[in-house]
Amino acid sequence: MHGIRLKNIPPWITYINPGDEYMAQYFCLQLERAKAASAIFFNTFDELDRDIIDAISEKFGPSYGIGPLNLLENKIVDNSVASFKSNLWKEESECLKWLDSKEPSSVIYVNFGSITVMTSQQLVEFGWGLAKSNYPFLWIIRPDLVTGESAVLPPELLMEIGGRGMLAGWCPQDQVLSHPSIGGFLTHSGWNSTIESISSGVPMICWPFFADQQPNCWLGCNKWGIAMEIDNNVKSDEVQKLVIELMKGEKGNLMRKKVDELKKKAKEACAFPSGSSVVNLEKIINLMQTSSK
Repeated sequence: MHGIRLKNIPPWITYINPGDEYMAQYFCLQLERAKAASAIFFNTFDELDRDIIDAISEKFGPSYGIGPLNLLENKIVDNSVASFKSNLWKEESECLKWLDSKEPSSVIYVNFGSITVMTSQQLVEFGWGLAKSNYPFLWIIRPDLVTGESAVLPPELLMEIGGRGMLAGWCPQDQVLSHPSIGGFLTHSGWNSTIESISSGVPMICWPFFADQQPNCWLGCNKWGIAMEIDNNVKSDEVQKLVIELMKGEKGNLMRKKVDELKKKAKEACAFPSGSSVVNLEKIINLMQTSSK
């Protein structure tokens, strides 16, 4: 990952926060285990991460991209696994009806994932920034989103956003991102969110919190050119500026073109029978069958 900076490395590497040493030791143990694996596979695709997959293959052995898994899943018809979900929260599908009433590419989708937390002041700054942008938005606010407090927006902010903003506790994200009314994604840059946004052709504003989110943000902003980063010390004026740029600015339009190209490549990777991810998945299945004999 040429050009990556220390600030883009997972924060536990720096040993600044309590628990960093434990996390670093844990991942070092997993790296040692990975060296003994017959193969390693990732929720990505060759056309997106070929150089990184090749680098891992050199150090650890055969590595494969078999994603985006959300696109592969859509091609599998198996009712026996229909109830299997990776969500940590119950989905609220009412937001899809609300999105149906909006113009194409007009809504900013906001979701900071399953475990990212923020302060009440950061919540308010995000809220006023979205309100001042004058764009409709769908904002997923988990009950535990704010550290040590309930995630509650001030009454005056709720009055300001009126019918322009919809708040929900959780949502079927894959369906939301692929909805034609979605024009941008304000995200914590978790990998699932990143790869789902790419496979739906949605450009991003990134506010990484921890773990893999910092390098994911760097990839989106610097390598792929499909995202913009917001400062950790979030201010409403910056949120407003970035949302407007994302939705109708010159940089936002360029990002949208680039992510649309990656969307096409993601679909090609998951196309049967010769897509790169489909072929890689077959290799892994054959390897498992061979090793079990």
